[in-house]
Amino acid sequence: MDMSRDPRTPLRKPEDPIKAVARPAGCDGISLVLQGGGALGAYQAGVYQALHEAGLEPDWVVGVSIGAINSAIIAGNPPERRLERLEEFWNTITSQDPFIFWPEGDGPRKMRNALSAMNAMLVGQPGFFKPNAVNGWMAPRGSKAATALYDTSPLHQTLEKLVDFELINSGRTRFAVGAVNVETANFAYFDNADIEITPEHIMASGALPPALPMVRIGKDYFWDGGLVSNTPLQHLLDNCGSQNTLVFQVDLFSASGEIPRDMPEVLSRQKDIQYSSRTRMTTDHFKETHRLRQALLDALLLVPDANLSPEQRQLKTDLERLPAINIMQLIYRQKAYEGDAKDYEFSKLSMKDHWRSGYYDTRNTLQHKDWLTMSSIGDGIATHDIHQR
Repeated sequence: MDMSRDPRTPLRKPEDPIKAVARPAGCDGISLVLQGGGALGAYQAGVYQALHEAGLEPDWVVGVSIGAINSAIIAGNPPERRLERLEEFWNTITSQDPFIFWPEGDGPRKMRNALSAMNAMLVGQPGFFKPNAVNGWMAPRGSKAATALYDTSPLHQTLEKLVDFELINSGRTRFAVGAVNVETANFAYFDNADIEITPEHIMASGALPPALPMVRIGKDYFWDGGLVSNTPLQHLLDNCGSQNTLVFQVDLFSASGEIPRDMPEVLSRQKDIQYSSRTRMTTDHFKETHRLRQALLDALLLVPDANLSPEQRQLKTDLERLPAINIMQLIYRQKAYEGDAKDYEFSKLSMKDHWRSGYYDTRNTLQHKDWLTMSSIGDGIATHDIHQR
């Protein structure tokens, strides 16, 4: 029995602190981009812990689904309270874990995880969701319970407790979460630069059907943004303006993986492919757009200012401030004992495993000082992944 993995041990270890990392020269902002992934979201909390200890507080957080909840806790608290609030959230939603000790080995651990996932399905998770009194399949058509299996009112209470929405709406930290309109299938970002953020915006981003209920905002109803795009990187790149930005993109599903060898692995791999970040597609698109903008700037520089219209002169000024983007990719790597229920397996033990993985992946990433150096104007964007050196 592995006592070092006792789920009652503290999340954060005070020993061996990370040395402060200076913000790279020429860096105008630090952004944290958090993908959806349910119970795997503790990995993102570990990433934030490492950044916090290194003194790299984000100026902008943007998330989808569980990434939206973690983002709200980060943006909705002053830096000195963010970590304790994240820890309170994750300890709360994993507190209903009936298994304290368990034998070692992949086989027993798979069994433990399966039982934990079944427990989540049957009774829900404290501070997050609970089963509806009437199962959605049995509820009368048109009733509130007919379109979801669980009630997320506990999450609303948790957000009100752990998140200062006045602080989010003060704009001190840029904040955005993504959701999809149920009626139109249009993707929407709720950005504190444009609207007042409420708990409903966070819950809408994480309302994954058919388990969790759609959320009404104004006249519209929204579901989990991961149904359309599970990474909000595009929103960041579209709105960073001329700011040179250091981005920590935290993905919970890996686009690359092994060929499945049994049915559980098939289901797990299917979920990875469905929800993995399209980071490469997004960055390739950004590079191509950047190249075309650079070519347009070169053409405009050949024309005397006197021959340019006011709009063309303004365009030239804007193009002369094209940003450099450095992306640190932090991608959770599935353990051998995890199956397709990994995103709704809320045991305390797994939560701490995920947290530690994010923490140490980020620590290792920060050791590469050259990666933090802002990219040149040439490509405009550079990506680095600790798992693909």
